[in-house]
Amino acid sequence: MAMVAKDTAVEKIEATENEKVKISIIPRFCKGCEICVKLCPTKVLGMEMFTVKVVDIDKCTVCMACELRCPDFAIFVEKKK
Repeated sequence: MAMVAKDTAVEKIEATENEKVKISIIPRFCKGCEICVKLCPTKVLGMEMFTVKVVDIDKCTVCMACELRCPDFAIFVEKKK
């Protein structure tokens, strides 16, 4: 019986967090549409090399507008307790 090795890809996730929120971005999914950046009422997000980046996590109010409107499911917001 032959053993076959499985290729397992590890998805690159850029996570930024503080005591109240964790914002995770999957750069490969982001198409650079800037919808999340434009919708963020407190300017937490910005663009760098056509990919969304967290610029100031301490301003995040956890409104989740960025996650809800991302057409590519590239951003996730997790409220901490």
